[in-house]
Amino acid sequence: MEFLTTPDSRFDNLPDYPFAPNYVEIEGGMKMHYVDEGPKDGEIVLLLHGEPSWSYLYREMIPVFVDAGYRTIVPDLIGFGKSSKPTKTSDYTYQKHVDWTKSLVHQLDLQGINLFCQDWGGLIGLRILAEEPERFARGVVGNSGLPTGEHGANEAFKKWQHFSQTVPVFPVGSMIQKATVVELTDAEIAAYDAPFPDETYKAGARIFPALVPTTADNPETLNNKKAWASLMKFDKPFLTLFSDSDPITKGGERVLQKLIPGAKGQNHTIIKGGGHFLQDDKGEEIAKLMIEFMMTT
Repeated sequence: MEFLTTPDSRFDNLPDYPFAPNYVEIEGGMKMHYVDEGPKDGEIVLLLHGEPSWSYLYREMIPVFVDAGYRTIVPDLIGFGKSSKPTKTSDYTYQKHVDWTKSLVHQLDLQGINLFCQDWGGLIGLRILAEEPERFARGVVGNSGLPTGEHGANEAFKKWQHFSQTVPVFPVGSMIQKATVVELTDAEIAAYDAPFPDETYKAGARIFPALVPTTADNPETLNNKKAWASLMKFDKPFLTLFSDSDPITKGGERVLQKLIPGAKGQNHTIIKGGGHFLQDDKGEEIAKLMIEFMMTT
């Protein structure tokens, strides 16, 4: 498998991202980058990003968790951020993303995990939680889910899928801006573009939307059904923090609240003034709500 590595210089002087890099080696010599901040013996918070963002998305949340005494781990998915980037779209599958991310969890031997996941972070994170629930203390989902394809996709997502597969130049930073409520600075938009010097680095970002199970014959439908069977037995605390301004995932919190036992009776919140990338819009608020959840359950 051929892969690229984004030059370190692309990440110099990013606004509000002073975090030291850490790496684990994944399949075929690839490296998966992760932020690891806070006390090494602290309770673990694992933050998983989605498409087409990277750990920079959590820049406002990381300090809040660290200040509260949590060890905060934020990987860059393979194909994103400072992690290795296979050059062919065919190198990426849903299962590979699960396996790659699970490899990081295993290599760091993470236990007692408090998971927060958004977008593809949920599609991956919920699979890992379902397969190894003993590693997790709690789960929190924002603007994500675990689709099986049996109910199709809404029009907003269908348009996004079509755009992602046909646009000649995949405009990462501007897409993040369009899916947030706040006005990002030019420097912040540039930070989202930083992992991708040119189109050859974007195979993972481009193919991700096409990998979402939107039909019942998707190759990952069966695996997601198996994951749901496990999630429907997950009785540890589980919280949803969806936003009020995301046309793609709006209403998805109800399925999670209904089917996951640990979600019963929790203080689920709709984040007001939050777009799809609610971490950019309301990062500190989300972190504080999650800390309250962890301290009271």
